[in-house]
Amino acid sequence: MDWEKEAGKLADRVTDPDSLWRAPVATVPRHDLVPCWWETDDTGRWTRRSGTDDPAAWSEAAYSDRSLITQVGPLHADRAGPGDRPEGLPTSSATLPSLVVRMLRHGRLGDGLSLLDLGTGAGGLTAYASRRIGYRHVTSLDVDPYLTEAASVRLAAIGLHPTFVTADATTRVPGTYERIVSTVGLPAGPGLRPVLAALAPGGRIATTIGRTSLIVTGWKHANGDVVGVIERDMAGFMPTRSGDDYPPALADLFAHARTSKGETTNTGRYPAVNVAEAWELQSMLEVTTPGVESAFETDGDTRTTYLVHPDGSWARAVGEWTDPPEVHQGGPQRLWTLLERIRHRLNAEGSLPLLGARVCITPDGVVHLSRGGWRGTLGG
Repeated sequence: MDWEKEAGKLADRVTDPDSLWRAPVATVPRHDLVPCWWETDDTGRWTRRSGTDDPAAWSEAAYSDRSLITQVGPLHADRAGPGDRPEGLPTSSATLPSLVVRMLRHGRLGDGLSLLDLGTGAGGLTAYASRRIGYRHVTSLDVDPYLTEAASVRLAAIGLHPTFVTADATTRVPGTYERIVSTVGLPAGPGLRPVLAALAPGGRIATTIGRTSLIVTGWKHANGDVVGVIERDMAGFMPTRSGDDYPPALADLFAHARTSKGETTNTGRYPAVNVAEAWELQSMLEVTTPGVESAFETDGDTRTTYLVHPDGSWARAVGEWTDPPEVHQGGPQRLWTLLERIRHRLNAEGSLPLLGARVCITPDGVVHLSRGGWRGTLGG
């Protein structure tokens, strides 16, 4: 494999000619960091891909600007057999290089400044940062010991020896750092406290907030507050996890939402929508109604949206393409009604107040948002 040529082409695609990140992208053999990965087949089931089995496909995957899923549930592709078919959600990946570069730019790295990379994954961000500012200034942390061990070995093979730490960032982050860049969604509230404590006064953080696609950047003040903005940029990172998989989804409530008539039935104002892919809608829903989970199905032109909440609330909206859907809702909250309020504001004003909002994260982990007369909180 002529990986240097392919890495150079990737650098051409994801950086500018004068970018300081161009050389790191062009000199990291990304294929060595992802020898195996998962892809979905025609039936939606996960299939393991091994680079050595198909070098051409390996090169194409590794040097395309896309994320590669490396772990599903607790099963990493490196440790799976050809016949394994894991079920569940992706739990680790090699993030697409353009997004890695964007997050590094948001982090404002500098020579001699210590960096904490939260969410080692396949080690791509750690590798790029080590090339750019020197590996002695880089620490990479992940909850999964296999990920930190594998990345350590693979980066050492290309002459990079950053520090690797295995820890749950929601409970403990050893050390103090002048820059923190996270490629996992950090939870607002108590789970954010250890990360904030690890950021040095005057230091800068760039992260998404868990269950949203909002990229938060800010500087730590002497009183412990982190003050900054919601960037006019978004990212769909996996949320942090404390074990080898995520807690079970609200499967019973989703099953109930699929079949129940509902305490109320009406015709919705807006079409059924894939909330998980409508990042700004989903993020605003998390601000206004934390904890909502969604699912989306299509059957020909029929589209169905499901919303559920840990308090037992649920909603099902079924409609043909862009037609108004039939909506069934139950439980303490009317989730579809709450979503429609957000969509009405978006249609009426042309935007939601999230992107560009001011942010103040207090040491207790609560994220305070403001823009004009609008206020919102996450984790409070």
